[in-house]
Amino acid sequence: MNIIEHLYHLSSQVGSELTKHNFSIATAESCTGGLLAHILTSVSGSSNYYVGGIVAYSNRIKEKLLGVRPETLEQHGAVSSQTAQEMAVGIREKFKTDIGLSTTGIAGPTGGTPAKPVGLVWIGLSFKAKTTTIKCQFDGDREQVKTSSVQKILQVLLNDLNGQIDNQSRG
Repeated sequence: MNIIEHLYHLSSQVGSELTKHNFSIATAESCTGGLLAHILTSVSGSSNYYVGGIVAYSNRIKEKLLGVRPETLEQHGAVSSQTAQEMAVGIREKFKTDIGLSTTGIAGPTGGTPAKPVGLVWIGLSFKAKTTTIKCQFDGDREQVKTSSVQKILQVLLNDLNGQIDNQSRG
C-alpha cells in the first residue's frame, strides 16, 4: 500500500468513528495546503461529518479568519505550538464543530532555520474539552513533509477518538 492509499485508509477509519459518534470536524491548514481536507473528503459520505476548512497560508488569514492573536505570531511565530493551538480552536469555534484540526510548519525546501528546520510541523487537535498540540519533525521533500503531516494528524485523531470512545463506554 502506498502512502496515499494509506492516507485514504486512515481517513476511512476516522470517518467511521466520526459517523458512529455523530462528531463533526473542520480543518485549518497552513503547510499542508488543503491536503488534509482533500484526504478527509475523499471518503464517500464525508459530508456527514466534514463541515469545511480554511487554508490559512498567510499570517493575516490566520489572524482574520481563525482568530490567531497577533501577539502569538509575534512572540512564537506561525510555526509554533501556540499558533497550532489557536488555529485548531479557532476553526472548531468558527465552524461550530466538535473537532478542529490544524497544521502549521515548514515543508521546504526553503524557509528553515536552525531553530525551526525544514520538516518541523506542529499539529493541533481541538475538542470541546481539550486542545492538544504535537511537535513533529519529518524528513523528505516538500510532498513527503505534507503527506507525513496528514498521516500523523489522522493517526493521532483516530487514537484520540478511540480513547474518547473507550472513556464514553466506561462512563
